[in-house]
Amino acid sequence: MSTDLARLAHQIRSRALDWLHTHRRAGAPAGEDISTDPEAYKALGETALTACLVLRDGAAGSRDCAVARALLDFCWTETEHGTLLYQRMLRHPLATDALEIYAHFARSGYRHPGMERLIPHVVAAGTAHVAEQQPNRRLAVANALRITGHTTAAPAWETLTRATWLGSTPQPWHIDWMTGYAVTHTVFHLTDWGRQPSGLPDDMAAYLTRWLPVWTDIWTEACQWDLVGELLIVGNCLPEPCTEAGDWHRLAELQHPDGLTPRDDQPVDDDPVTRFRDHQHTTIVAAVAATVALARALGAPPAPAGRT
Repeated sequence: MSTDLARLAHQIRSRALDWLHTHRRAGAPAGEDISTDPEAYKALGETALTACLVLRDGAAGSRDCAVARALLDFCWTETEHGTLLYQRMLRHPLATDALEIYAHFARSGYRHPGMERLIPHVVAAGTAHVAEQQPNRRLAVANALRITGHTTAAPAWETLTRATWLGSTPQPWHIDWMTGYAVTHTVFHLTDWGRQPSGLPDDMAAYLTRWLPVWTDIWTEACQWDLVGELLIVGNCLPEPCTEAGDWHRLAELQHPDGLTPRDDQPVDDDPVTRFRDHQHTTIVAAVAATVALARALGAPPAPAGRT
Protein backbone atom coordinates (compact mmCIF):
# COMPACT_ATOMS: atom_id res chain seq x y z
CA MET A 1 0.00 0.00 0.00
CA SER A 2 1.44 3.35 -1.07
CA THR A 3 1.72 6.33 1.26
CA ASP A 4 -1.19 8.03 -0.50
CA LEU A 5 -3.40 4.95 -0.11
CA ALA A 6 -2.40 4.68 3.54
CA ARG A 7 -3.58 8.25 4.09
CA LEU A 8 -6.83 7.41 2.34
CA ALA A 9 -7.33 4.30 4.49
CA HIS A 10 -6.69 6.36 7.61
CA GLN A 11 -9.33 8.87 6.50
CA ILE A 12 -11.85 6.08 5.83
CA ARG A 13 -11.27 4.53 9.23
CA SER A 14 -11.37 7.79 11.17
CA ARG A 15 -14.63 8.87 9.56
CA ALA A 16 -16.21 5.45 10.10
CA LEU A 17 -15.16 5.37 13.75
CA ASP A 18 -16.60 8.84 14.28
CA TRP A 19 -19.94 7.77 12.76
CA LEU A 20 -20.04 4.63 14.90
CA HIS A 21 -19.30 6.64 18.02
CA THR A 22 -21.88 9.30 17.21
CA HIS A 23 -24.57 6.66 16.64
CA ARG A 24 -23.38 4.10 19.21
CA ARG A 25 -26.64 4.17 21.19
CA ALA A 26 -28.61 3.12 18.12
CA GLY A 27 -26.93 -0.28 18.35
CA ALA A 28 -27.55 -0.77 22.06
CA PRO A 29 -30.06 -3.46 23.15
CA ALA A 30 -32.38 -0.80 24.64
CA GLY A 31 -33.84 -3.07 27.30
CA GLU A 32 -34.13 -6.12 25.05
CA ASP A 33 -33.15 -9.45 26.56
CA ILE A 34 -29.93 -10.38 24.78
CA SER A 35 -29.81 -13.67 26.65
CA THR A 36 -32.64 -14.89 24.41
CA ASP A 37 -32.33 -12.74 21.28
CA PRO A 38 -28.88 -12.51 19.65
CA GLU A 39 -30.14 -9.96 17.11
CA ALA A 40 -30.62 -7.54 20.00
CA TYR A 41 -26.88 -7.12 20.37
CA LYS A 42 -25.54 -7.95 16.91
CA ALA A 43 -24.59 -4.34 16.16
CA LEU A 44 -22.94 -4.08 19.57
CA GLY A 45 -20.77 -7.10 18.84
CA GLU A 46 -19.75 -5.76 15.43
CA THR A 47 -18.76 -2.43 16.96
CA ALA A 48 -16.71 -4.25 19.60
CA LEU A 49 -14.94 -6.20 16.87
CA THR A 50 -14.01 -3.00 15.05
CA ALA A 51 -12.74 -1.28 18.17
CA CYS A 52 -10.69 -4.24 19.38
CA LEU A 53 -8.93 -4.54 16.00
CA VAL A 54 -8.02 -0.85 16.01
CA LEU A 55 -6.52 -1.27 19.48
CA ARG A 56 -4.89 -4.61 18.65
CA ASP A 57 -2.80 -3.62 15.69
CA GLY A 58 -1.07 -0.52 17.02
CA ALA A 59 -1.41 1.17 13.61
CA ALA A 60 -3.77 3.95 14.72
CA GLY A 61 -3.07 7.41 16.03
CA SER A 62 -4.00 8.55 19.51
CA ARG A 63 -7.33 10.03 18.39
CA ASP A 64 -8.56 6.87 16.66
CA CYS A 65 -7.37 4.78 19.60
CA ALA A 66 -9.29 7.00 22.00
CA VAL A 67 -12.49 6.67 19.94
CA ALA A 68 -12.00 2.89 19.71
CA ARG A 69 -11.47 2.63 23.47
CA ALA A 70 -14.59 4.70 24.12
CA LEU A 71 -16.59 2.43 21.81
CA LEU A 72 -15.28 -0.70 23.50
CA ASP A 73 -16.02 0.71 26.96
CA PHE A 74 -19.54 1.56 25.84
CA CYS A 75 -20.16 -1.91 24.41
CA TRP A 76 -18.74 -3.60 27.52
CA THR A 77 -21.00 -1.50 29.73
CA GLU A 78 -24.02 -2.40 27.59
CA THR A 79 -23.30 -6.10 28.21
CA GLU A 80 -23.20 -5.32 31.94
CA HIS A 81 -19.47 -5.97 31.89
CA GLY A 82 -19.95 -9.37 30.28
CA THR A 83 -22.73 -10.59 32.57
CA LEU A 84 -25.36 -10.66 29.80
CA LEU A 85 -23.03 -12.68 27.59
CA TYR A 86 -22.44 -15.08 30.47
CA GLN A 87 -26.17 -15.48 31.04
CA ARG A 88 -26.80 -16.19 27.38
CA MET A 89 -24.05 -18.80 27.19
CA LEU A 90 -25.22 -20.41 30.43
CA ARG A 91 -28.84 -20.67 29.25
CA HIS A 92 -28.08 -21.55 25.63
CA PRO A 93 -24.83 -23.54 25.46
CA LEU A 94 -25.46 -24.49 21.83
CA ALA A 95 -25.60 -20.82 20.85
CA THR A 96 -21.99 -19.79 20.22
CA ASP A 97 -22.57 -16.08 19.52
CA ALA A 98 -21.91 -15.09 23.12
CA LEU A 99 -18.46 -16.73 22.99
CA GLU A 100 -17.68 -15.15 19.62
CA ILE A 101 -18.58 -11.67 20.87
CA TYR A 102 -16.85 -12.14 24.21
CA ALA A 103 -13.63 -12.81 22.29
CA HIS A 104 -13.65 -9.24 20.95
CA PHE A 105 -13.58 -7.92 24.49
CA ALA A 106 -11.10 -10.50 25.78
CA ARG A 107 -8.69 -9.52 23.01
CA SER A 108 -8.41 -6.07 24.59
CA GLY A 109 -8.24 -7.34 28.15
CA TYR A 110 -11.90 -7.19 29.21
CA ARG A 111 -12.64 -10.42 31.09
CA HIS A 112 -15.66 -11.77 32.96
CA PRO A 113 -14.91 -14.32 35.70
CA GLY A 114 -18.06 -16.32 35.02
CA MET A 115 -17.29 -16.58 31.30
CA GLU A 116 -13.75 -17.65 32.05
CA ARG A 117 -15.09 -20.51 34.19
CA LEU A 118 -17.89 -21.45 31.80
CA ILE A 119 -15.94 -21.54 28.53
CA PRO A 120 -13.64 -24.44 29.45
CA HIS A 121 -16.66 -26.38 30.76
CA VAL A 122 -18.51 -25.92 27.46
CA VAL A 123 -15.37 -26.84 25.50
CA ALA A 124 -14.76 -29.95 27.59
CA ALA A 125 -18.36 -31.03 27.05
CA GLY A 126 -17.89 -30.60 23.31
CA THR A 127 -20.96 -28.41 23.11
CA ALA A 128 -19.33 -25.62 21.12
CA HIS A 129 -18.17 -28.05 18.45
CA VAL A 130 -21.31 -30.11 17.88
CA ALA A 131 -23.84 -27.32 17.31
CA GLU A 132 -25.36 -27.44 13.82
CA GLN A 133 -23.63 -24.55 12.04
CA GLN A 134 -22.20 -23.45 8.74
CA PRO A 135 -18.56 -24.61 8.38
CA ASN A 136 -17.19 -21.06 8.42
CA ARG A 137 -19.06 -20.43 11.67
CA ARG A 138 -17.24 -23.38 13.24
CA LEU A 139 -14.04 -21.57 12.36
CA ALA A 140 -15.41 -18.50 14.17
CA VAL A 141 -15.82 -20.59 17.32
CA ALA A 142 -12.32 -22.03 16.98
CA ASN A 143 -10.86 -18.55 16.56
CA ALA A 144 -12.81 -17.25 19.57
CA LEU A 145 -11.33 -20.06 21.65
CA ARG A 146 -7.88 -19.18 20.35
CA ILE A 147 -8.30 -15.51 21.22
CA THR A 148 -9.61 -16.22 24.73
CA GLY A 149 -6.91 -18.81 25.39
CA HIS A 150 -9.29 -21.77 25.75
CA THR A 151 -7.88 -24.05 23.09
CA THR A 152 -7.82 -27.33 25.01
CA ALA A 153 -9.69 -30.03 23.06
CA ALA A 154 -10.31 -27.61 20.19
CA PRO A 155 -10.94 -29.38 16.86
CA ALA A 156 -8.25 -29.60 14.18
CA TRP A 157 -8.04 -26.46 12.08
CA GLU A 158 -7.32 -28.47 8.93
CA THR A 159 -10.54 -30.44 9.34
CA LEU A 160 -12.58 -27.30 9.87
CA THR A 161 -10.91 -25.52 6.98
CA ARG A 162 -11.51 -28.22 4.39
CA ALA A 163 -15.19 -28.42 5.33
CA THR A 164 -15.74 -24.89 3.97
CA TRP A 165 -16.62 -23.94 0.40
CA LEU A 166 -13.27 -22.17 0.04
CA GLY A 167 -11.45 -25.17 1.49
CA SER A 168 -12.22 -27.21 -1.63
CA THR A 169 -11.14 -24.39 -3.99
CA PRO A 170 -14.08 -25.10 -6.34
CA GLN A 171 -14.78 -23.62 -9.75
CA PRO A 172 -14.73 -19.87 -8.96
CA TRP A 173 -17.71 -18.98 -11.15
CA HIS A 174 -19.98 -21.11 -8.96
CA ILE A 175 -19.81 -18.52 -6.20
CA ASP A 176 -22.96 -16.60 -5.28
CA TRP A 177 -23.72 -13.70 -2.97
CA MET A 178 -24.15 -15.71 0.26
CA THR A 179 -21.17 -17.91 -0.56
CA GLY A 180 -19.16 -14.73 -1.04
CA TYR A 181 -19.76 -13.88 2.62
CA ALA A 182 -18.90 -17.46 3.62
CA VAL A 183 -15.58 -17.07 1.80
CA THR A 184 -14.72 -13.78 3.47
CA HIS A 185 -15.49 -15.08 6.94
CA THR A 186 -13.51 -18.25 6.36
CA VAL A 187 -10.49 -16.06 5.67
CA PHE A 188 -11.18 -13.73 8.60
CA HIS A 189 -11.18 -16.57 11.11
CA LEU A 190 -8.29 -18.55 9.65
CA THR A 191 -6.04 -15.48 9.69
CA ASP A 192 -7.57 -13.91 12.81
CA TRP A 193 -8.53 -10.80 10.83
CA GLY A 194 -5.14 -10.47 9.17
CA ARG A 195 -3.00 -11.04 12.25
CA GLN A 196 -1.84 -14.45 11.05
CA PRO A 197 -1.78 -14.62 7.22
CA SER A 198 0.08 -17.92 7.45
CA GLY A 199 -3.12 -19.47 8.79
CA LEU A 200 -4.39 -19.58 5.21
CA PRO A 201 -3.25 -22.80 3.46
CA ASP A 202 -1.05 -22.23 0.40
CA ASP A 203 -3.54 -23.58 -2.13
CA MET A 204 -6.32 -21.38 -0.76
CA ALA A 205 -4.06 -18.32 -0.75
CA ALA A 206 -3.12 -18.94 -4.39
CA TYR A 207 -6.77 -19.46 -5.32
CA LEU A 208 -7.79 -16.20 -3.68
CA THR A 209 -4.89 -14.27 -5.17
CA ARG A 210 -6.10 -15.32 -8.63
CA TRP A 211 -9.86 -14.89 -8.22
CA LEU A 212 -10.30 -12.16 -5.61
CA PRO A 213 -9.88 -9.33 -8.16
CA VAL A 214 -12.46 -10.97 -10.42
CA TRP A 215 -15.02 -11.32 -7.64
CA THR A 216 -14.36 -7.74 -6.53
CA ASP A 217 -15.07 -6.50 -10.05
CA ILE A 218 -18.29 -8.54 -10.23
CA TRP A 219 -19.76 -7.17 -7.02
CA THR A 220 -18.49 -3.69 -7.78
CA GLU A 221 -20.49 -3.82 -11.01
CA ALA A 222 -23.51 -4.91 -8.94
CA CYS A 223 -22.85 -2.06 -6.45
CA GLN A 224 -22.78 -4.48 -3.50
CA TRP A 225 -20.50 -2.26 -1.45
CA ASP A 226 -20.83 -4.27 1.75
CA LEU A 227 -19.46 -7.43 0.12
CA VAL A 228 -16.87 -5.45 -1.84
CA GLY A 229 -15.62 -4.04 1.47
CA GLU A 230 -15.32 -7.53 2.94
CA LEU A 231 -13.34 -8.63 -0.12
CA LEU A 232 -10.97 -5.70 0.50
CA ILE A 233 -10.39 -7.08 3.99
CA VAL A 234 -9.64 -10.50 2.50
CA GLY A 235 -7.08 -8.94 0.16
CA ASN A 236 -5.11 -7.71 3.15
CA CYS A 237 -5.35 -11.03 4.99
CA LEU A 238 -3.40 -12.84 2.25
CA PRO A 239 0.28 -13.70 2.76
CA GLU A 240 1.02 -11.22 -0.03
CA PRO A 241 -1.56 -8.43 0.35
CA CYS A 242 -3.69 -7.69 -2.70
CA THR A 243 -4.42 -3.96 -2.89
CA GLU A 244 -5.93 -2.19 -5.88
CA ALA A 245 -5.79 1.61 -5.68
CA GLY A 246 -9.04 2.01 -7.59
CA ASP A 247 -10.97 -0.04 -5.02
CA TRP A 248 -9.82 2.21 -2.18
CA HIS A 249 -10.51 5.43 -4.03
CA ARG A 250 -14.00 4.15 -4.83
CA LEU A 251 -14.63 3.29 -1.17
CA ALA A 252 -13.50 6.76 -0.10
CA GLU A 253 -15.79 8.37 -2.69
CA LEU A 254 -18.76 6.29 -1.54
CA GLN A 255 -18.28 7.16 2.11
CA HIS A 256 -20.38 10.10 3.28
CA PRO A 257 -18.62 13.06 4.95
CA ASP A 258 -20.00 11.98 8.34
CA GLY A 259 -18.50 8.48 7.91
CA LEU A 260 -21.56 6.46 6.88
CA THR A 261 -20.71 3.96 4.16
CA PRO A 262 -23.70 2.83 2.05
CA ARG A 263 -24.34 -0.87 1.52
CA ASP A 264 -25.45 -0.54 -2.13
CA ASP A 265 -26.53 1.96 -4.76
CA GLN A 266 -30.01 2.54 -3.35
CA PRO A 267 -30.83 5.98 -1.86
CA VAL A 268 -29.93 6.39 1.81
CA ASP A 269 -33.05 6.93 3.89
CA ASP A 270 -33.37 10.12 5.95
CA ASP A 271 -34.82 8.29 8.96
CA PRO A 272 -32.02 7.83 11.54
CA VAL A 273 -33.20 4.39 12.64
CA THR A 274 -33.41 3.13 9.07
CA ARG A 275 -30.04 4.67 8.18
CA PHE A 276 -28.37 2.87 11.06
CA ARG A 277 -30.09 -0.44 10.39
CA ASP A 278 -29.27 -0.39 6.68
CA HIS A 279 -25.72 0.94 6.70
CA GLN A 280 -24.16 0.22 10.09
CA HIS A 281 -22.64 -3.05 8.92
CA THR A 282 -21.05 -1.54 5.81
CA THR A 283 -19.58 1.26 7.92
CA ILE A 284 -18.13 -1.42 10.21
CA VAL A 285 -16.69 -3.19 7.17
CA ALA A 286 -15.07 0.03 5.93
CA ALA A 287 -13.44 0.66 9.31
CA VAL A 288 -12.16 -2.92 9.56
CA ALA A 289 -10.91 -2.94 5.96
CA ALA A 290 -8.90 0.21 6.56
CA THR A 291 -7.59 -1.05 9.91
CA VAL A 292 -6.36 -4.38 8.55
CA ALA A 293 -4.85 -2.71 5.47
CA LEU A 294 -2.95 -0.17 7.55
CA ALA A 295 -1.68 -2.83 9.94
CA ARG A 296 -0.34 -4.92 7.05
CA ALA A 297 1.16 -1.89 5.30
CA LEU A 298 2.93 -0.67 8.42
CA GLY A 299 3.89 -4.10 9.67
CA ALA A 300 2.52 -3.10 13.04
CA PRO A 301 2.94 -5.66 15.85
CA PRO A 302 -0.18 -6.46 17.90
CA ALA A 303 -0.63 -3.99 20.75
CA PRO A 304 -0.75 -5.34 24.32
CA ALA A 305 -4.13 -5.70 26.01
CA GLY A 306 -5.22 -2.49 27.68
CA ARG A 307 -7.67 -3.67 30.35
CA THR A 308 -7.98 -6.46 32.88
